[in-house]
Amino acid sequence: MIQRSLLDIQTMVNGSGLPSDKEKVMVQGVLTDSRKIESGTLFIPIVGETFDGHRFAEKALQEGSAATLWNRSEPNPPSFGAVILVDDTLKALQQLASEYLAQLQLKVVGVTGSNGKTTTKDMVAALLSTTYKVHKTKGNFNNHIGLPLTILSMSEDTEAAVLEMGMSNRGEIELLSNLAKPDAAIITNIGESHLMNLGSREGIAEAKLEIVSGLKPDGILIYDGDEPLLTERVQSMTIKSIPFGGSAHNQYAPEEISQTENGTFFKIKGRNEKLFLPVLGKHNVNNALAAIAAAEYIGVSPENINEGLKEIQMTGMRLELRKTKDNLAVINDAYNASPTSMKAAIRLAVDMQGYNQKILVLGDILELGEDLEVKFHQEVGKTIDSQKIDHLFTFGKLGAEIAAGALTNMDKNHVHVYQDKQELVHQLKQTANPGDLVLIKASRGMKLEEVVNALV
Repeated sequence: MIQRSLLDIQTMVNGSGLPSDKEKVMVQGVLTDSRKIESGTLFIPIVGETFDGHRFAEKALQEGSAATLWNRSEPNPPSFGAVILVDDTLKALQQLASEYLAQLQLKVVGVTGSNGKTTTKDMVAALLSTTYKVHKTKGNFNNHIGLPLTILSMSEDTEAAVLEMGMSNRGEIELLSNLAKPDAAIITNIGESHLMNLGSREGIAEAKLEIVSGLKPDGILIYDGDEPLLTERVQSMTIKSIPFGGSAHNQYAPEEISQTENGTFFKIKGRNEKLFLPVLGKHNVNNALAAIAAAEYIGVSPENINEGLKEIQMTGMRLELRKTKDNLAVINDAYNASPTSMKAAIRLAVDMQGYNQKILVLGDILELGEDLEVKFHQEVGKTIDSQKIDHLFTFGKLGAEIAAGALTNMDKNHVHVYQDKQELVHQLKQTANPGDLVLIKASRGMKLEEVVNALV
């Protein structure tokens, strides 16, 4: 974590007002949540639409914070302790992170995309960790507040940072990229997430490409070369780039992919060595290709990449395969969903071999916008092959639209529609038997991990 004197902090944020007797006091870490105050930390009060952190600054000082930032426009700053005045506490947080990152002089990989960015972040971190001391984004700390906090939590001896960059509107990735200044930037793909805000996949592509805004002059963009919306735009840019993807024309492309219950084997085009990825889903091979491209660019050897792949540990609820005591296999992919990722999960279920029945439990995909959500859900349903999938259970209003699409291919007796989660679980337990496979996926807000927990 950042460890600097208060005078250093004041300089880094262009602040003022620090009492001279506090200048040598050392700060150890930064917090924006007054409920998690630790002794010696710097408290930064953030102002939002429904909250104002300034209300808790005095409490933070009382509970041991070394200092607090304070907006100059905000009246009545604390009358005791160390207070540093700034024009805007949020911008000060971001500037502090940018300054700290520049002082550390480490390698930075930025990761964004509609689907797979957290998975790819985890993969990049695993590969880099074979060679460097690595710090990566944890949880959902990938926005204009979370990314600066991620940077400021890094230790001084960090050699490489893997930073996930999320967004919901234009300009957000640009801000994060200019803050992080990546050596390598990855765009995993362009899907349908955030159509509600950005209006079209073209708008999403342009928003994701903002990641090149802060790219170092000698940096590289690693992007989905099977996506025309990216390829057309990247080819018009004067930057170094590497395309990856399932098609052979990409610089990093897969060959000889084979799926097992424990993971996926594959080769990289033009190379002889067979690699093992302990992650389910052929679509995750593409994420691995992006991670390998970034790791090689940063300087990781082929031997270490091979070893790093074997050690990958994914963030929870992403294609986790769990077995019950009576040998029912349950794949938990309930962390989030988009039409693209849900179709990929369905393909995974089809590819998995050695099961008696294959059962899908699918719920609403959120944030698609009212104009398109019914169409996208029905399209997902239409991709379900009744020869390969035995039962479909859906949950939620939009989940019912998945069922409507599936009925074009599936017998109505094998399509089960629910608005009540407990009723779904009850019938699912009656249908699923030892030796079956159940795959569960929906957007995070549907909380389908509750179905997973009920089964296992």
